[in-house]
Amino acid sequence: MSSDVVGLLLFALAGFLAGGTFSLWKKSKGLALAIGAAALLAGGGAVIWLSS
Repeated sequence: MSSDVVGLLLFALAGFLAGGTFSLWKKSKGLALAIGAAALLAGGGAVIWLSS
């Protein structure tokens, strides 16, 4: 698996988690914040992965 594919998969995961954060915000803010933090980590990891 090439380096670019891993970075794109991390970006896809970040988008999926961000969508979950948006959909959970009105129901459970605590869980939404936890998922949002995971989305930020995945997005940051993708940026770092692709820049290295």
